[in-house]
Amino acid sequence: MKALLSKIAGGPELLTLDDIPDPSAGPGEIVIAVKAIGVNFPDLLIIADKYQFKPGRPFSPGTEVAGFVDSLGADVTGFAVGDRVMAMVGWGGMAEKVVARVGNCSRIPAAMDFADASAFLVTYGTSYYALRDRAGLKAGETLLILGAAGGVGLAAIELGKAMGARVVAAVSTAEKLAVAQAVGADAGIVYARGALDKTAQRALTDRFKEVCRGGPAVIVDTVGGDYAEAALRSIAWNGRFLVIGFPAGIPSIPLNLPLLKECDILGVFWGKAIELDPARHQQSVGELLELHLAGKIKPRIHRRYTLEEGAAALTALASRGVAGKLVVTVG
Repeated sequence: MKALLSKIAGGPELLTLDDIPDPSAGPGEIVIAVKAIGVNFPDLLIIADKYQFKPGRPFSPGTEVAGFVDSLGADVTGFAVGDRVMAMVGWGGMAEKVVARVGNCSRIPAAMDFADASAFLVTYGTSYYALRDRAGLKAGETLLILGAAGGVGLAAIELGKAMGARVVAAVSTAEKLAVAQAVGADAGIVYARGALDKTAQRALTDRFKEVCRGGPAVIVDTVGGDYAEAALRSIAWNGRFLVIGFPAGIPSIPLNLPLLKECDILGVFWGKAIELDPARHQQSVGELLELHLAGKIKPRIHRRYTLEEGAAALTALASRGVAGKLVVTVG
């Protein structure tokens, strides 16, 4: 089978498309014939050896896939060869076949195609876990989302609206703001790209407070960098600040701010949460699929690439110019 391989640490330009042996399913595992792969920021981190997990090389990036069940481990029940499934695999997804743990697999509804299924789990799973399980977002609260035009950001907009919040989208361009508002954001802010000095940070804090009508109750931070402190300074009393990603860099937060705001800074490590509570994960996927079938959430696919173009997809994601999700298709 063909697979996009990381043989040495670095950027997408170092990936190569090679032929490797087909995988086989062990106990509690399923082999999936891959039809589509969702592209996510951790894919960039893992090939550069900057992620929490460092698989042995060579390996393929790609943490979420959709396809057909190709074969089953001897003890696997509840699935059959030919079933349409989507799965979280950690890595290995940018290949024609991949092994997944059965607990990380879910059936794809008939009304959902493979591209949407491959772009579903990471963004909606992360956002749902963050907003419901970590922050306990309530109807009527104001939700501020940094990086609102990314995959997780757009998912957070839809889920925030479904949960009854007033949603404010913060993005880096007017074009991205138009996308966020089309998805359902109630208001928006365009911030400058690049490093912010203290004056610029204070001005951005004031803008957040103004648009959020005094300050957001919950902040989803998918960006990091200098934007994080500016957002945290705007948070409402007893607010919840959700730490999700750092494409703008890992911020240094003054710890007097949580004291003065009596707010919570909450880490969101959804992948570990799945590992620790797989039953809760399956329940969440079921609830998210109900929202999808009800028309309340739907992945926004920015562009599709072939497996041969997988490195180009990762390069495009690294540019931070993407609004929505990128998907790599196979066959």
